Amino acid sequence: MAFTATDVRNLRERTGCGMMDCKKALAASDGDMEKAVEFLREKGLAAVEKKASRIAAEGLVVAMIEGKVGVVLEVNAETDFVAKNETFAAFVNNVAKTIIKENPADVEALMSLHCENTEMTVQEALTDRIQVIGENMKIRRFVRMEGDLVAYVHQGGKIGVLVKFDTDCAGKDGFAAAAKDVAMQVAFSNPDYASREDVPADVVAKEKELLTAQVVNEGKPAAIAEKIVNGRIGKYFQEVCLLEQPFVKEEKQTVAEYMAACAKEMGGSMTAVAFVRMEKGEGLEKREDNFADEVASMVK
Repeated sequence: MAFTATDVRNLRERTGCGMMDCKKALAASDGDMEKAVEFLREKGLAAVEKKASRIAAEGLVVAMIEGKVGVVLEVNAETDFVAKNETFAAFVNNVAKTIIKENPADVEALMSLHCENTEMTVQEALTDRIQVIGENMKIRRFVRMEGDLVAYVHQGGKIGVLVKFDTDCAGKDGFAAAAKDVAMQVAFSNPDYASREDVPADVVAKEKELLTAQVVNEGKPAAIAEKIVNGRIGKYFQEVCLLEQPFVKEEKQTVAEYMAACAKEMGGSMTAVAFVRMEKGEGLEKREDNFADEVASMVK
């Protein structure tokens, strides 16, 4: 029985095995899907299928730059222990290098690309790591940027940051240190936007609406309500906009003022225009192990 590319994709999604393994299995099974699954299980390749439903919210976030191209990438595993595995870290770095080189549109497009420093596709390399390490793993997300960049990784892969600058100081003494300080600020304070100009108009309108309701509930006169709201919206920008936040190393100046001072010393200009911040496992269901239940299940 003949099989199609759709059959190969369906078998890959069902078992988590690599594309070439799925092709071989279907060829050996005359296109019969169930026999192909059995073939992969017999070969010890479809063990991934059982792991696919297990929660993977640990792992690593990496931030990497090559030339003027950078990426922040999150790859999840089931336990924090795996993040310390050198071969897992090497796999994550190879995937990051693949993204920098190939510029895939999304994770789905990434999976079929040749994985840097290997003889496999990214999907095959991922399946290989799952089989060797014995945990479910997922390439969750990435952001690729180009320009004058700085990368920063916090707490050994818990948080990854990439910041893009509009500057004529890149390469000058002092730029790398100043840029890293800004990236550390992003990791620490988790801003939503680079500047107030980046905040969508509807978001500002909604915030003003909420602040107006607060002022009214406080019993302030309507005549001065607008003035009070305008003052408070400024504090909102200080909280959510990187450039307006108090600089963590010297809170008497803003991040924008810090960069301006550094740029002046370097004889140029410098400002952060975009950034991405990823925190490992944010928004994912966390694995909660119950030791008593695990022991009980083992003695049944």
